Order: sequence, then structure tokens, then C-alpha cells
Amino acid sequence: MDVRRLELLRELSERGSVTAVAHALHLTPSAVSQQLKTLEREAGVPLTERVGRGLALTTAGHALAETAKDVAIALERAEAAWSEFLEQPRGEVSLTFFPTGGEMLLPGFLTRMSGITGLRVVCTDQDPLVPDFADLTPDHDVVVADAPGVLPSWRERHLVTVELMREPLDIVLPEGHSLSARTELSPADVIGERWIGVPAGFPYDRILSRIEAITGREAEVVQRFVDNSIVEAVVAAGHGISILPRFTTRDRENGLVTRPLTGVRSERVIWAIMRPERAVRPSVRLVVEELRAEAQQFVAAHPG
Repeated sequence: MDVRRLELLRELSERGSVTAVAHALHLTPSAVSQQLKTLEREAGVPLTERVGRGLALTTAGHALAETAKDVAIALERAEAAWSEFLEQPRGEVSLTFFPTGGEMLLPGFLTRMSGITGLRVVCTDQDPLVPDFADLTPDHDVVVADAPGVLPSWRERHLVTVELMREPLDIVLPEGHSLSARTELSPADVIGERWIGVPAGFPYDRILSRIEAITGREAEVVQRFVDNSIVEAVVAAGHGISILPRFTTRDRENGLVTRPLTGVRSERVIWAIMRPERAVRPSVRLVVEELRAEAQQFVAAHPG
């Protein structure tokens, strides 16, 4: 079987439509369809079936797509071994970050990478409302995401995950608030306050749900915002309290006070996630090593 046609089948399994595969690989939909038909003849069994106006993989198609993934990993390993034999990691590596992750890590990370000749990193940021950052791995070598743990969708896609750092999530109060005199706060201390929240399901919102569960009371969420800077401004103006990440919250200079939360595990884990065949590339391995080193240095410099 042709390796390129196997890769098309793998892309169809991940992207979900011939149109999406064609767009990503700069082909026409008809060219993708023809290649898949050829692969089906080579395989000797149906690999796709018509569902509505699109194509879906059959059981055999899914099995062969998994084989295609193994082939891609093997090829990348072979190329990586040859590259390591010939020269140091080089070429281009693409990374994408959620906003506050980029705010913490990008300045120092780019400084680290600037001294490595022959290797270029291309960094972008993403809307934090992306439903699942795993959806970005087909288009980026490394995706930096935050999640409480390895998500099921990451396991299903067999993604490689590297924990970069853990960041505490603190209670944020307006300066002068009665609770600011305390060095730490419990769920019972804060549940009766008016809350400036974030969209449901965000890591900070899950902490608030735990506070509700522990106290047996419902929090009064008066507003919800995606942008942390808006949350900071609204809290500083005295409209409520909130939960925000410790390292990127601008506290005293903006009229805010941050206090640790006790009795609840309140942190977010920041990960590098990537396709397995890309994770074995020397250049990607080096980038992730430097990214993790920068994350650990950042945590050490912000003990809180």
C-alpha cells in the first residue's frame, strides 16, 4: 500500500471529512476521494461508507487508519535517527499556546531558542474557547494546553503528553475587601460572596463547583467573562470576587489582592501535547525540553 494514501486515510479519521482533508493537504476533494478509492482496491475491503453527504470510515477503515499511524511513527523515527546521525536538530517547529500560557512561557522560551542555530520556532496563540486543544495537533507540532489531567480525547488519539508545570489558582479580591486581612481562605469564607466567573467548564469554574459541593451552597455568579483582564478590572472595581491563576494575575498595581484557597485542590496543569510521530523528531524533542525547562524556571521564580 502507498504510504501517502495511508496518510490520507489517517487524516480522514482525524479530520472527519474529505473536504477538511483536502483543505489541510492543499488537494482537491476529488483527488482525495480518488486516492482513497485506490487504497480501498489495494486493501480489498471497503474502507469508507457513505453517511449523508459525506464519508465515514468502516471498521476496517478505522483499523487501517491505526496502522497508518504506526507507519507514520516508524517513518518519523527512521528520519529522526538519520537526522541525529547527520546533524543537530534543525528546521521549523510550530507551537500554539492558550493566552495566559503564552504570557508566562513565551518570553523566556523564545530567548532560550534564539541561541540555537538551524532551528526556527513559529509560535501562535489560540482562543481559549477552543473546545478541545487536541483538535489543533494536526496543524501544529506542539500544542500547549491546560487541563486538570490527561483528557480522554488525548488518550483516544494516542497523543504524547508532557507535563510542563502546575499553577495554583487563587481567590482574587478587590483591595480593601474584608477578606483581604486573612492570609488564606476556605470555601466557607468565600461561598457567600458575589462572584465574577468564567465560562462553564473552564478550569477556574470547576474550582467554584467544588466550593459549592463542599459547602452545600450555590454560588451567586453575577457575571462571566472569557478574558482574565476583564475579570481583573471588574473585581478591582468592587463588583465581586473571582478565581484566577496565580502567576499571571496582576494584583496590587491593579487594585487586587490574591489569597490561596485551602480545603480544595485549586490548580491547573499545563501540558505540551503532540502527535506521536512528531514527538520523536529531534527538533520537536528539543523544543519540548526547552519549554519544560522554562516552565520549571518560571515556577521557581514565582514561588507565591
